[in-house]
Order: sequence, then structure tokens, then C-alpha cells
Amino acid sequence: MRKNHIVFFFFISLFTLQGQVNPLVTKDSLAQREWVEATYGKMSLDERLGQLFMIMVNSDQGMASTEKAKKLIRDHHIGGVIFSTGGPVRQAQMTNDFQSISKIPLMIGLDAEWGLAMRLDSTYAFPWNMTLGAITDNAIVEKVGNRIGIHAKRLGVHINFAPDIDINTNPKNPIIGNRSFGEDRENVAQKGAAFMKGMESAGVLSSGKHFPGHGDTAVDSHKALPIIDFSKERLDSIELYPYKKLIKEGLSSVMVAHLSVASLEIREGYPSS
Repeated sequence: MRKNHIVFFFFISLFTLQGQVNPLVTKDSLAQREWVEATYGKMSLDERLGQLFMIMVNSDQGMASTEKAKKLIRDHHIGGVIFSTGGPVRQAQMTNDFQSISKIPLMIGLDAEWGLAMRLDSTYAFPWNMTLGAITDNAIVEKVGNRIGIHAKRLGVHINFAPDIDINTNPKNPIIGNRSFGEDRENVAQKGAAFMKGMESAGVLSSGKHFPGHGDTAVDSHKALPIIDFSKERLDSIELYPYKKLIKEGLSSVMVAHLSVASLEIREGYPSS
């Protein structure tokens, strides 16, 4: 993702209660729901639109960058912040600062696929997904997800944009590679579900990515538009397989990729993003 750009994420909320304690639902959830309804009813159209956006912020870019973010929070009522590079102490301080000036509590996000160290200095790094994909015991992957969730929650993060559930069928992929659990759809789905459950058990939302599938590309979507030239049948049987599995398991959200998927396009050249 590019620095200093406003990034829009399409969230698919899929929370359910299935006769067991849901760590993402608090004891006072009814009171919270009532507060949300009452607050939303008082918001202007501009304020409601602002809630659809998150801005990217780096805690290592100085005061000018911080002030720019504050202005967006005050003037455009943005819904959240996704932190990128920096350090844990600085990020915690900025989170508290941003929350104090926002009329509506901000959703705080982070890209921490293998832990906070993916973005932040002096923090713990866990194995990349390719390593976790080689583990036969999914319970270990769930424990890794749980520990990453604990670290994220301590930092005030509500949503970690993980797990990456791309099926890495192209060994020349320049951007996914070790971020994937592997090339087998069932293994990717199982490992992704275990990671998701572990992280959400710590009270942190999950996000499956990069929808509808970035595993069979030879282009970095940060630099150009990758083309996915597969039929709907192929996409449904391979790329979309982990999403269908994880959504049934309670996946919190899906991150849409910047891809050209001809078989799914509304019009030619219209990217998924």
C-alpha cells in the first residue's frame, strides 16, 4: 500500500454467535449497539461517508505527517487509521492522540501478518506463513495467531489485516511468495482458519486477503495492475476456495486486491479495487 494515500477497505461483517462465548462481543454489547444506533442517527451525511475511509499513517515520519493525519480526522471524520512503519511506543502515543480528537472512536488497523515486526521496530517477529504452512499441527498455527492478536491488542489495534490466504501457485510471484501458506488450497484454508481463530480469540478482528486471489500473478500490484486471466470456474475452485471456508468459520472481513480479473469485471479494464 502506498504511503500517505487514503485507503478504502470494503469490510464484509460476518459476526455470529453460535451458542458459545464470542471474544469479539463484549458483555455490554447491547449497550454498545444502542450507542451506535443513537450516534449514527445524529451524524451528518459527510460524517457517515467519512466512516468508510481509513488513512495510512507512519509513526516515524515526523510532526508534519502527524498533523496532516489530525486534520483529516477533524475535517473529514475518517473512520479509522491503518498504521505502517514506525515503533510501538510512538504508535501507542499517536493512537491515544488521534482517539482524543476524533468525534467517533477510530478503528485502528495494522498489517501484521507475521507479527508487529512486519511494520514496527523493536517488536517480536513470528515465522512467515510459508513456514507455518509446512507445519502439520494446525493448533500451533492457532497459537501463533493468538499471540499476534495479543500483541496487537496491547497496542490498541482493533483489526489486523491478516491472514494472507492467497494460494501461491506461481513460484515467480514477486509480492506474495513466503506470505502465503503454500500452493495447496486445502492446506491454505486450514492454516488460514487456524490463524484467524487464534487471533480473534485475543479480541482482534481478522481480514482475509487478497480477494479474489493474488497467488498466481507475476506483477507487484503496488507498482502495476496484475492481470488474472482465469475463468469463473477456475477462480471458484482454487482462488476463492479459502474464502468460502473461512467465511463459514466466521471471518471478520475481506480485503479486496488491486487486480484485473477479466471474468469478473463489470467493464473491461475495471480493477477489482
